[in-house]
Formats: sequence, structure tokens, C-alpha cells
Amino acid sequence: MNPVLVVDGLVKTFGSHRAVDGVTFEVAPGECFGLLGPNGAGKSTTLKLALGLMEPDAGRIELLGEPVPARAREARRKVGVVPQNDPLDPDFTVAENLLVFGRYFGQPDVITRSRIEPLLDFAQLGNKRDARIQTLSGGMKRRLTMARALINDPQVLFLDEPTTGLDPQARHLIWERLKRLLAQGKTIVLTTHFMDEAERLCDRLAIIDSGRPIASASPAALISREIEPHVIEVHGPGRAQWADLAPSLGCGRVETVGETTFAYCEDPSAALAALQTRTDLRTLHRPANLEDVFLKLTGRDLRD
Repeated sequence: MNPVLVVDGLVKTFGSHRAVDGVTFEVAPGECFGLLGPNGAGKSTTLKLALGLMEPDAGRIELLGEPVPARAREARRKVGVVPQNDPLDPDFTVAENLLVFGRYFGQPDVITRSRIEPLLDFAQLGNKRDARIQTLSGGMKRRLTMARALINDPQVLFLDEPTTGLDPQARHLIWERLKRLLAQGKTIVLTTHFMDEAERLCDRLAIIDSGRPIASASPAALISREIEPHVIEVHGPGRAQWADLAPSLGCGRVETVGETTFAYCEDPSAALAALQTRTDLRTLHRPANLEDVFLKLTGRDLRD
């Protein structure tokens, strides 16, 4: 099948800053594709370029068979977007927000009205149909924004950090709803700072840093390829001395960050046996995850 989205050699510069520098990827129909990166890596700019909301300096974009930005308006008729902020109209009720948004697509009101109740049920907002936006919690607003993005029954859904600021219950609900959309054949393009979210939802993902792509594969493939399978986290007053011993115990890579030493091991048995004799240390042994990969590839320094 033809890709839903093609991004090839994308470049975007603001003044002397190259925000996107040679980003290339394709998204297949029915998959969830993730864009990961630190703050300022170029994720949101890449999404805006893919949607035709700004023009690239170089590169090629094709969305649903349409060249972007030349025919971005035509492509966006079949697309839903959940931006970082919730751009809901406070002058309208929950249901009215959906009705008015349907008109932006030139959609007849009779079709939009037929979709409102199912979407409110989808977002678990059926009892808030006539509520004003100001009365909704942050999680409710986020779910309404997602419902609004589906009012035109899009083929592709672009989600820019959809669960930032939500409590665990709201995050899990949104994950369940997104999995339901994927099961229905929708395609999702997702940016997120939550590595567990990317692991749960994404079939494939790309990690970008300073505007440049640095890795791309499925989450499982990236973990297998980029990181040792076992991680031991060590806390306590004697961790610095233990960190010096860890390489001789089979831990090929050791990092100390703040009050925690991270030891990455192919075989953790010797290191764990040595730790059993240490009463001055607290330890956590866990499998490697996508966050470990992300921090290895992008570093642990804070980004603005």
C-alpha cells in the first residue's frame, strides 16, 4: 500500500537556527508512528511542515497522495489534529464546539450532528454535552479536543503530545481510545515525551535531536539494538565505590546521574550477587526500556 505520509529530506531554518535538518520517514496506513526528541528537537515543526502550516526550505512532503504545501488544504480535509494546547471555544458548549468545528470542513450539519453523540461517548463526555468549556477539567478538555479532531472522520490523526499534564487515569483512557482508533484502521502520527506512551502505542518511531534524525525502528527493535538488556539502578552512600567495580562484574556501561548509578549489563548475575552483600545500597533490577535508549542517544543534559 502507498504510504499515508512521506517526508523526504525535510529542512526548515529560522534565521541561523536549522530547526529541521534532513528529516526523512514514511508512515504506512493503519500504523502509529512516533516522533521522539528532547525539547527543541524539531518535532512540532516537523508536524507543522507535514500539515502544510509552514513551508519547508528544502525537501518533499506528500500527505494522503497530495503534495504539501501545494495541496495541503485538500489533504487536511481528511486529517484530524490534536495540538499541544486545547483550542476550544469558550463561547460554546461541548456539543456546540463539535458542531461548529464540523462546519470548518464544509460538512453538512446533519452529518456532524449524527457524529456528536458517538464522539461524546468515545470521549466519555456524554454527561457534559451542554456544559461550558470553562467548567471542564484539564482531562475533559483534552478528550474533547480529541473528539473534535475526529468530527470529519479523518484517515490520519496527528497528535502533538496528547497526554501532557494529564493524570494517570486520563492518560490510560486516552491510550485505550487511541488503540481503538488504530483497530478501526486509522493512522496516527504521534509526538510525545512519555517513553512508556511511545512503547505502548507506536508500531515504529523516529528519534530526532537538534533537527536531525538519529534512529528509527520499532520500539522493541531500538531497545534490542541500542541498549544492554538489563539495567541495575543503585542508590546509597557506597554507590560510587560500587560503580568502580561494576565493569568487572559484567556491566559494560555505567553512568551516575545525581544520586543514582545506572549499570547496563548483558548478564546481571555477577553484579546482583555482589549487591546482595551490600547493606548500604538500595537496588532496582529491571529490563531496559525505550527511555534508556532515548537517554543514551540524546544525552541526559537538560534542554531549554
